[in-house]
Amino acid sequence: MTSITFLNGVISIGDSAFTSCNLLSSITLSNSVTSIGHYAFSYCSSLSSITITENVASIGEGAFIGCKKLKKITVSSKNRCFESVKDVLFNKNGSKLIFYPTGKNETSYKVPDYVKSIGNQSFSFCYSLSSKTLPNSVTSIGLSAFFDCRSLASINIPNNVTSIGNFAFCWCSSLTSITLPNNIISIVILLFSVAIYCHQ
Repeated sequence: MTSITFLNGVISIGDSAFTSCNLLSSITLSNSVTSIGHYAFSYCSSLSSITITENVASIGEGAFIGCKKLKKITVSSKNRCFESVKDVLFNKNGSKLIFYPTGKNETSYKVPDYVKSIGNQSFSFCYSLSSKTLPNSVTSIGLSAFFDCRSLASINIPNNVTSIGNFAFCWCSSLTSITLPNNIISIVILLFSVAIYCHQ
């Protein structure tokens, strides 16, 4: 299967529905879709882009993780819950960075200075990134946020960060040192997955 088109009437895409569909390169969502399940399109290694349609209000954790060719996430301007900035997925007000496309080839990325939260698994498997700049606005770094960023050699942890999720820098084999702020109050172990919901 190389392409999927969802017809009007489909409301929900289930958890892991298309996981590891390695030849899937094209996904067309209908405007009737309101939720995308956990890991719904994870490890679809041929997928290069996806457009989030206007009525999507929930995106499950890890929905696009491991899509090694994914370079572009576009969000309808009419969507009230999510937005895309330079192909990166955020919540609507930009306070949370949800997912950085795994296939982007940039070696560095500066997180916008209005972001407060780095989402779970948001940069996982981003092999090209060697440096990352986080603004002082960031207060939390999610579960497995930089998992297996194998080229990541340096990262600054802002002084305002108080929480770092478990496995946040696991398998970052090029990372030689990291300095934690004095006001870290928790390194969180998460035992379950949660979706990102829009409260309109």
